Amino acid sequence: MNMERLRNWLGQLPTHVIVIGFMLIWLVPTLGLLVTSFRPVQDANVSGWWTVLGSVPGEEVYVANCASCHGANGDAIAAADLGDPDFISAYRRSIQISATFDNVYAGQIHIPETQRPSDQDLADILSFLRRKSGVETRPTLTINNYIDALVGYRGTTDYETSCLEGTQSPDLTCDFVSDLSNPRGMAQAFINTVIVTLPATLLPLVFGALAAYAFSWLHFRGRLWIFALMVGLQIVPLQMTLVPISRLYQQLGLSGSFLGVWLFHTGFGLPYAIYLMRNFIGALPRDLFESAYLDGASHWTAFYRLALPLSMPALASLAIFQFLWVWNDLLVALVFLTGRHPVLTYQINNLVQSMGGGWHLLTASAFLSMILPLIVFFAFQRYFVRGLLAGSVKG
Repeated sequence: MNMERLRNWLGQLPTHVIVIGFMLIWLVPTLGLLVTSFRPVQDANVSGWWTVLGSVPGEEVYVANCASCHGANGDAIAAADLGDPDFISAYRRSIQISATFDNVYAGQIHIPETQRPSDQDLADILSFLRRKSGVETRPTLTINNYIDALVGYRGTTDYETSCLEGTQSPDLTCDFVSDLSNPRGMAQAFINTVIVTLPATLLPLVFGALAAYAFSWLHFRGRLWIFALMVGLQIVPLQMTLVPISRLYQQLGLSGSFLGVWLFHTGFGLPYAIYLMRNFIGALPRDLFESAYLDGASHWTAFYRLALPLSMPALASLAIFQFLWVWNDLLVALVFLTGRHPVLTYQINNLVQSMGGGWHLLTASAFLSMILPLIVFFAFQRYFVRGLLAGSVKG
């Protein structure tokens, strides 16, 4: 019996290894982004996220360039004790250290020209020494990246430090609550995205369910042809309609408005919504509806008393698909809102500067944009699975 279990386990081992491998491929980068989103920008710029539980950033560079003379703790030379906060506090910029390279100590040049560290290494060394000596106290993990992203602060330090030093940009008041309404911040973009997504999700659900009931239980001329046309509309590329609809919106005054985006997402979400809901509602027991009609129920009563409650799995599946599509959309929001009401995808796209700066805000903003979709998915997961499996099994 034990040999049989061992053979079964060995037979399943490759599958388990492959599954675990795919999980690691997805989880490790995500974990790295999550850790980076909580790291101070100074640390994130000089070391990888995996060093968060290891040495202080810059220590390896210090050991390679300075430890042979100053010692591992920096106190080997009493006259230049690198662990003394009073001594280190005099050096606020790396250029002040580079100015001492040509000085002669004990008959030798401080650091020969061929052995001098690069400007970046020197900046990392100074940052390490200031933290090790206690001149600078910077936490290993912080929520400053999330605060900066929410209020739209983009600078070399962080929102709190810039407010203390009075170096904040003119669009910030340093009142955190009022700065949340800053149009460059993720907080306002989050609200705009919710305003766009909720109606653009609910409208296809309502109209799709009504149309699906009509295609399933109302008998009228040409319904199969009309349904086939609705299914065929799913192949129309969204990009083909951007220019004509944009011109139409300009004439109707809908350009740059939430209403225009709601109508666009509803129009393109309806073909799939009708197709999914019609197949589900049409598979409900016919005897159930015939009994309701015999008892005097109208089509409207049968729709909201029978069809809607029994179609909850399909509605939940459709809601998740539509919600995620609209929430993660950039193209439609970029074309029809034109930055007037920036959404999350538009705002995240503007966080990274042309020279690559500000990417630490990108990690925090990415997780801010994931919060609500994760809540929606896990809240409707039970119905989502039932909706996907509906009709595949009996009993």
